[in-house]
Amino acid sequence: MTGEQLRKLFNQNYTPARYARFLELVSARCGEPAPFRLCETPCFFDWDFMRRCSREGEELIEQLTHNPAYQQASEAAIPEKYRAPGEPADPLFVQVDFGVVRGEDGLLAPRLVEIQAFPSLYAFQPVLAQSYIDAYDLPRDLHYLLDGLDMEAYTKILRETIVGDHAPENVILLEIDPAHQKTRPDFTLTERMLGIRTVCITRLRKEGRRLLYQRDGAWTVIERIYNRTIIDEVERKGVTIPFDWRDELDVEWAGHPNHYFRISKFSLPFLKHPSDPRTMFLHEAEDLPEPLKDWVLKPLYSFAGLGVTLGPTRERIAAIPAAERKNWVLQERVEFTPVIETPHGYTKAEIRVMYASGRPVTPIIRLGRGAMMGVDHNRDMEWVGASAALYHEAS
Repeated sequence: MTGEQLRKLFNQNYTPARYARFLELVSARCGEPAPFRLCETPCFFDWDFMRRCSREGEELIEQLTHNPAYQQASEAAIPEKYRAPGEPADPLFVQVDFGVVRGEDGLLAPRLVEIQAFPSLYAFQPVLAQSYIDAYDLPRDLHYLLDGLDMEAYTKILRETIVGDHAPENVILLEIDPAHQKTRPDFTLTERMLGIRTVCITRLRKEGRRLLYQRDGAWTVIERIYNRTIIDEVERKGVTIPFDWRDELDVEWAGHPNHYFRISKFSLPFLKHPSDPRTMFLHEAEDLPEPLKDWVLKPLYSFAGLGVTLGPTRERIAAIPAAERKNWVLQERVEFTPVIETPHGYTKAEIRVMYASGRPVTPIIRLGRGAMMGVDHNRDMEWVGASAALYHEAS
């Protein structure tokens, strides 16, 4: 069935009771309700569109990771106090966020919004997608993983990428105050999938070159870190940690801290691709583009939309000190096309293609009718929020 056919069938059969069943399934599988809004509906896309998103994401990543000139330029993106040793050539995790638009040919197309070398909801997203299928009695042959993966192969990739050759007790998921993060259901599911523990960064202990954490009352050596710590949050909250990022440590990083800076909003002005909107560093913009309402002002290292200004005024830009302008970009605004039919009208979609060890593995969807797509920007609405992409593979 095509995505359009699946959409019509879903909308005809939707009931609030089925949505309630969906929420109950997600809560039961995660051990708690999701602390962010889950949309009433999944998104149904065609295989060609899903394959295009994966391919264009790979092309964008390759422009950065296989480009010696960019690798040299991006040295400037890494603050000295956060420059960790032992950086590998390629990032283990990359997220490519696309706005969904309808092209002149009438087909759906991806337009780049952001790119970030940092983990996302790898354990949570398949559970969310499967819960849509189970709660709404959707066809069992619908896919939500990419690149021909099934759950066994997907789990194997995550285990190899996150745990590697180490015993799970020597691997941790590292975060700031994880019990109060909105992503905590993903932490729970990651623990269940891989047998590792989630640890607050402030609770580590440093002994020489080693880091340790308490596991069942005993201090345990950490050999590998699944890094979910966002440096921007460390800065904003003034978090004190028991080691220096520059320390030579006997630990491997699954998600090296340097890649968070190296592949980020800093990358956007360097990309040249049909899906990529024009982007410039603010300090290099001799003349501001007009009209400014068609542009977005973004700080380089914020997360979850913090500090982003749609259609900034000249006064807003002038308020940024000259010395700070190198940490901001102006990006041509992507006008998402409302393409998801709902009882509240057509809704816009953003698709995040998640990569692990260089391979596209699964997408995340966010639906919204507000000016921005994050779940925090679409409160008090229905048929918006976190969702999943479901599709039939072409035969």
